[in-house]
Amino acid sequence: MINNITLSGARAKGPRPYSLGDRSLEDALNIIMALAGELAVVRERLDTLERLLEQKGVVLPEEVDQFVPTYDQEKKRQQWQADYIARILRIVQQELEAIQQPTLNNSNMKEILEELGISQEID
Repeated sequence: MINNITLSGARAKGPRPYSLGDRSLEDALNIIMALAGELAVVRERLDTLERLLEQKGVVLPEEVDQFVPTYDQEKKRQQWQADYIARILRIVQQELEAIQQPTLNNSNMKEILEELGISQEID
């Protein structure tokens, strides 16, 4: 079975390049752009499905608005949402892993802390 949360931690080798000068700002921008991309794809597919269903007389848009999922359908939706959030917050997860296990990122703790803008004495 594929674990999407684990896969969301996949990364390229070497340090992540940052171009905005503020790592936190760039991380937030990356998260927002990932969300915008996901939303655009979903919005387009949803629009296509609703138009096709209405053209074929299968489902009216009002029926979609009034739909109530079953318990199992709701559980599947919640699992999808958890996987989705893991993908969106991938960059935050990777940075936490780099701090906890610096050898995964080929950086030492001092370099990671410097990238984060944290000054700390390390022996």
